[in-house]
Amino acid sequence: MVVSRNDIILKLQSDILRLQGFKQERGSSSLNSGLGSLVNAFPNSTFPTGCIHEFLSDSKESSAATTAFIGGLVNMLSGTSGVTVWISSGRKLFPPALANFGLHPERFIFIDLKKERDLLWAMDEALKCEALTTVIGEIDAVTFTESRRLQLAVEQSNVTGFLIRNTVRNKVATSACVSRWRITSLPGERLDDLPGIGFPKWQVELLRIRNGKPGTWEVSWRQGGFDTHRLQETPHDIREHRMLG
Repeated sequence: MVVSRNDIILKLQSDILRLQGFKQERGSSSLNSGLGSLVNAFPNSTFPTGCIHEFLSDSKESSAATTAFIGGLVNMLSGTSGVTVWISSGRKLFPPALANFGLHPERFIFIDLKKERDLLWAMDEALKCEALTTVIGEIDAVTFTESRRLQLAVEQSNVTGFLIRNTVRNKVATSACVSRWRITSLPGERLDDLPGIGFPKWQVELLRIRNGKPGTWEVSWRQGGFDTHRLQETPHDIREHRMLG
């Protein structure tokens, strides 16, 4: 059997991505189809699961937008049977509001801890649990070593982790997370000019993505799914994406 050069290159690319923690598991197919043009930013046009995604936030409004956007991602990753652990030092989320994104509060386990080191420990342990689909941690400061430990945990369990950093104002330290995002609220999208606040809408900035293409999108949540429109593509150097910082 003769194998073409192109097939060999594709196989090598697939093997490299798998070694770097890029896997297509646990609901990623439905998520890919629901992300529209945003999915083209990811390696092999596949949303990375079994890895850590980092979200930066510097205001209450940005934090609320980040939580809502992650809610949509969790909806598509978890389906009707997935279980999510949410870890924070001061829970601000109103659980019944999860229904706005098709999520059931009874499928969430909320853990509230005061000390930063306890938050990191709890997230590390939760990410090792293969029975979970996603783990969300609200943690202010994370070193490269700590983020690397979290990434190693999900590479074994294949759980997808979302790291929310709510007090980011200065330069952000280097991280081992596969991606880095910033979500900003936009005016809601009204239907047929009817009164009300409209569908949730955000400016989604994919600041860093390993082996992918960063960019900015206008994203809304309507009728149980994402509606995406690309605004711009961020110039990037592929070497830079192999180590997020």
